[in-house]
Amino acid sequence: MLNAVGQAQNILLLGGTSEIGLGIVAEFLSRGPARVTLAARKDSPRISTAVDQIKAAGAAEVEVVDFDATDFDSHPATIDAAFAHGDVDVAIVAFGTLGDQEALWQDQAAAVASAQTNYTGPVSVGVLLGQRFRDQGHGTIVALSSVAGVRVRRSNFVYGASKAGLDGFYTQLGEALRDSGAKVLVVRPGQVRTKMSAGTKEAPLTVDIDDVAKATVEGVLKGRDIIFVHPAFEAVAAVFNMIPRQIFRRLPF
Repeated sequence: MLNAVGQAQNILLLGGTSEIGLGIVAEFLSRGPARVTLAARKDSPRISTAVDQIKAAGAAEVEVVDFDATDFDSHPATIDAAFAHGDVDVAIVAFGTLGDQEALWQDQAAAVASAQTNYTGPVSVGVLLGQRFRDQGHGTIVALSSVAGVRVRRSNFVYGASKAGLDGFYTQLGEALRDSGAKVLVVRPGQVRTKMSAGTKEAPLTVDIDDVAKATVEGVLKGRDIIFVHPAFEAVAAVFNMIPRQIFRRLPF
C-alpha cells in the first residue's frame, strides 16, 4: 500500500519496455525502493536495458514476466505471476503502437493488429486487474490513454479510435471499482517526446516523459481519476468537443 509520501511496495508495469511506463516507475522509485515487475516479451531486445534502468532508479527487486499484448489466452497467467508475491500497489497499463496512420486505414490486417494491441489487449488485462484490485481493496490501476481519444481526428483515426475505446473502458472501470477501495487513473497526454514519436512533426503542447511521470504520480497520490498532460489540453479538449463536425473536419490536423 502507498505510504504518506507515495512510496509503493509492489509496482507492475504492463508494457515493460515502454519509455513512458518506465519513467512513471522511476518517479515512484524516487520516493523509495519497491519491488517492480516488468511484463514484456522475454525475448524483447530492450528488456535488459529496461531492467538496468529500473535497478538504477532504486528498485529493491526487478522481475520480468512474459507478456504478449495480443496473446489474450496467456494474460491470466501473466497477471497471476505478477501477483504471486502479494498485493500490487500500482499497475501501469502502458503498451501500444502508433504506426503509419495513412497506411493503417487502408490495410485491414494492419488495422486489426493495431486495434488488438491498443484496445483489445488493454481490455483483456484491465478485466483481470479490476478483479484483483477489487479483491485486495486498495491500489491504483494507471491506464495510459491519449488526447487523441478524446475526439478522434481524421489524421490518426485508427489509433485515436482505439484510444477512445481504451479511455472509455478504463474510466468506467474506475466507476465499477469506486466502492471497493481501489482506483483507476486515466492519463491523457498529447504528444510525448519518445522514440515512437521521433519521426513525427512536433505538435503544440508536446511534453517530455518526465512531465508525464510527475503528473501521473501526483494524480495517483491525489486520488484523481483523469488527468491531462499538458494541463492545457483539458480546456482544449472541452473546446474540441463543442465544435460541430462540419467545422471540425476543416481544421488543419
